[in-house]
Amino acid sequence: MSETGKEAAAAMQKGRVYDIQRFSVHDGPGVRTEIFLSGCPLECLWCHSPESQSFNPQLAWYEIRCIGTAACGVCLAACPQKAISPGPTKVSPADNVEIQLIEINRKLCDNCGECTRACPSGALEMTNREMTLEEVMEIIERDRRYYSRSGGGITISGGEPMVQYEFTLALLKECKKRGLHTCLDTTGYSMWSYYENILPYVDLFLYDLKHMDSDSSVKLTGVPNELILENARKLARAGAALQVRVPIIPGFNDDEENLRETGMFCRELGSAVVLVQILPYHGLGAAKYERLGRKYELTAIEAPSEERMEKIKSFLETFGLQVKIH
Repeated sequence: MSETGKEAAAAMQKGRVYDIQRFSVHDGPGVRTEIFLSGCPLECLWCHSPESQSFNPQLAWYEIRCIGTAACGVCLAACPQKAISPGPTKVSPADNVEIQLIEINRKLCDNCGECTRACPSGALEMTNREMTLEEVMEIIERDRRYYSRSGGGITISGGEPMVQYEFTLALLKECKKRGLHTCLDTTGYSMWSYYENILPYVDLFLYDLKHMDSDSSVKLTGVPNELILENARKLARAGAALQVRVPIIPGFNDDEENLRETGMFCRELGSAVVLVQILPYHGLGAAKYERLGRKYELTAIEAPSEERMEKIKSFLETFGLQVKIH
């Protein structure tokens, strides 16, 4: 195959994307375009993006957009599995009129998406879509002038981008080919060979540390942490730049022992760790679970106070680390 043919084939490579955020300023330096890829091997109890966990598209229902079965109801007939039926009623805040909502039988639903194509109000959506490399790059290129002015670039996130390793690698290669700064937001839970191959095309790894104890990691995220920690060590030895990100979940990983182990581990990684970010828990993702017909387990947890976050920041700084509250 000629070089032109290879480039055309690469451009047609496809990945599953659940969101693209332009003008992002939180996940890497400067103004960035953030590509969120579907699929994740972890199921963190506090995950604020449950729609990212499955590689395959899932049906999400936005109650606030639903105009009711009397005014619409086309989804009832559109569903080939008869998984949608008339549900409870509510009073519409827009006009104070009672409307009948729908109800989705998740056991019958096979996520075919027929109802989303029929829904006129956008109340029913699939959680991700298939996109080619060329389509993603077209969106990225729209904001190139903002990257250069702000020191920004591209961040690939998820989910876990390594679930779609081949697409992630192709996307990073194309971004570097065009001279763009790249960040990879990762859980660290993937094969080392993937990270080794992808390393030359990543300027900064946004590396998550959920819990330093492996048994606790299994309880909180569904996976042990040995692979995560070992990959971090290998990346550090290989010359990668790491921005370590630690979610602070009250009652789960904010005890002094875990914070001490976190600080010691980051110090062990040496100059590879350019920053430690601590991210306070929030429950803003709870509504997303309802849209997917799932139960959110951490409803009783409150976000840590600013004072508590400042104390954690000061404690981690005693290990010689640069620490920032996200």
